[in-house]
Amino acid sequence: MTKETVGTPPRARRRPRLSTAVVEDLVNLIVAGTYPVGTALPPENMLCEMYEVSRTVVREATTALIEKGLVVTQQGRGTIVRENQAWNMLDPVILSALFKGEDGLRYLDNLSQVRVLLESEMAANAAREGTNEQREELAVQIEKLEELVTIPSAYVHEDLRFHDIIMCMSGDRLSKAIIDGIQSEALRTHAYSGKLSVEHVKLTQAAHRKVFDAIMARDPDAAGAAMREHISGSWTKRRTDSVRKAQG
Repeated sequence: MTKETVGTPPRARRRPRLSTAVVEDLVNLIVAGTYPVGTALPPENMLCEMYEVSRTVVREATTALIEKGLVVTQQGRGTIVRENQAWNMLDPVILSALFKGEDGLRYLDNLSQVRVLLESEMAANAAREGTNEQREELAVQIEKLEELVTIPSAYVHEDLRFHDIIMCMSGDRLSKAIIDGIQSEALRTHAYSGKLSVEHVKLTQAAHRKVFDAIMARDPDAAGAAMREHISGSWTKRRTDSVRKAQG
């Protein structure tokens, strides 16, 4: 026995809660339509057998689904799937399932539209409200991006940082929280993140330059228009590439 372990209990290995795994699977099944709106989930004892878990775990999972707005319990009917208007569409697990589902591109289109609306206004606000220190930070970031144009894998991370700086400059914390929450799940999907080529990165950097120049010139109209054009154009290209790849 080593000195480190004498007199101390062994450390328990951390592992995901069983209820979390059950919730994720049931969310995927509900979103995919395996359990359609208005139908009941399998009864508690069947779920215990399906997932090889205790009733406590199933009840925890059911409570989580209720909190997400996916299901409701009804006396005599069981746990019933609710219409999607009731779902918490900003919930990370639901977002993940939506983006990865058959209608994933449609929801990614929605995300692009949300970004266009919010980030174009945030870029305009950044041009109006950004401090000198924030402008200096943005100037450093645009040069860092320039150095990484030929390294797409490294460029992607700094691309996100560029947008983050602009959102912080705008002072619009609520819009930033909405975009961060939705986009963090979208980035896990290949359809949204894509595989950038050097050619695509060069186009992206040119678009970033237009946004940057407008912000530095304190021109809110130009900054908003440049951001709108950048987000729309970038997503259109990634979407086209994704569809083409899916069609073989």
